[in-house]
Amino acid sequence: MSEALHPQQFDPEKAPLITGGQTFGSITEKISSIVEKRAPKEWWLLFAMALSGLFLLLGTLGWLIWEGTGIWGLNNPVGWGWAIVNFVFWVGIGHAGTLISAVLFLFRQKWRTSINRFAEAMTIFAVICALLFPGIHVGRIWLLYYFFPVPNQMGMWPNFRSPLLWDFFAVGTYFTVSLLFWYTGLIPDLATLRDRAKKRIRKMTFGVLSLGWRGGNRQWQHYELAYLVLAGLSTPLVLSVHSVVSTDFATSLVPGWHTTIFPPYFVAGAVFSGFGMVMTLVIIARKFYGLHHIITAQHLDKMAKIMLVTSSMVGYAYSMEFFIAWYSGNVYEQFAFINRGFGNYAWAYWIMISCNVILPQFFWFKKIRYNTKLLFIASILVNVGMWFERFVITVSSLSRDFLPSSWAYYSPTIFDILTFVGSFGLFFTFFLLFLRFLPMVSMTEVKGILPEANQHHETH
Repeated sequence: MSEALHPQQFDPEKAPLITGGQTFGSITEKISSIVEKRAPKEWWLLFAMALSGLFLLLGTLGWLIWEGTGIWGLNNPVGWGWAIVNFVFWVGIGHAGTLISAVLFLFRQKWRTSINRFAEAMTIFAVICALLFPGIHVGRIWLLYYFFPVPNQMGMWPNFRSPLLWDFFAVGTYFTVSLLFWYTGLIPDLATLRDRAKKRIRKMTFGVLSLGWRGGNRQWQHYELAYLVLAGLSTPLVLSVHSVVSTDFATSLVPGWHTTIFPPYFVAGAVFSGFGMVMTLVIIARKFYGLHHIITAQHLDKMAKIMLVTSSMVGYAYSMEFFIAWYSGNVYEQFAFINRGFGNYAWAYWIMISCNVILPQFFWFKKIRYNTKLLFIASILVNVGMWFERFVITVSSLSRDFLPSSWAYYSPTIFDILTFVGSFGLFFTFFLLFLRFLPMVSMTEVKGILPEANQHHETH
């Protein structure tokens, strides 16, 4: 993780995306062997830590259901606390998966092939974590079906004007399409694992999951069409999902929330944080499993560039919020943003600015973009900053409402913190199981960008 990659060795225009003289056979052997061999001790150690976090989450949720949301730090007027902050954070994490898989696929960006499987899996697991928090935030979890567009036993319909119901449609659709897209891309690789399997149970399992894939010409035609259609369906979701999540805030009259810049601002921030998490996971995996020839310096360089672009968009949105608050002449709006920068939560605001705006500006330098140790540290700090962004938006606005008599300072309790930590246990439990039992890199798509895939390529 600490090696420095010298940019002079890599010309982005000339250097191949896959290095080390890889062939169809070597790609298959490298990726398949990770699944087929026994898990190393390090994997078991990480899995035990993740599972401990998951049990911590389950225990905390059990106590929450027994006692109620009073165990959290919620007060009047801060009725939305860490649960909603974490919800928006995890939904944002999942955005990079759809962008890498769908949007970059439609634009024929070949560099996505080595990292799209990571991103797609991360999307699904992050959305599962996100869906947890609105459910537990309602307090009476046995009334969770109010989220769904069905009548309850009293003959009352849910309020279709409620943003929580919009979240159900947006996040539910996003999860469904992302799951289908991920699974569709897995089918040819699952068939490869089926054909290589030596034990009967593995052969039967992968045989069922690969849906009878034989690699015939007609199957490839249907596969490519299905993949293209799902990519087309997924692309609008990159914009729609976090736009809908942002309307949870923007449709209110709370100062600091009631602004039309939220949808594009939230989308840019979601892509920014999603790429930060992809960067973190990819750097660890390529070091741990020796994937330096498949996930090369070029891939990390291009991800850093996208993070630089989205960071600049987020920074622009931050400045526009202050400008519009001043230009509007609304004293409540002006106070809300002055309070963010210089009030009780100023410490959180400046952590957000430092991590989200100032830190990514170092990505202008090629030496930084080719140093995996610095990229790894930066990717973690990016998500720290994006979590604080959601905290600042949610808590600082609610804590200073229209009436000074109702102002209050929000402080999380140990149960807020344990629930958030436990959500990482849930995420990494799923992710480590994915690394163990499924091919973490799309063998089919990586082979498609090798010189051998060119019909005019001559093998010497």
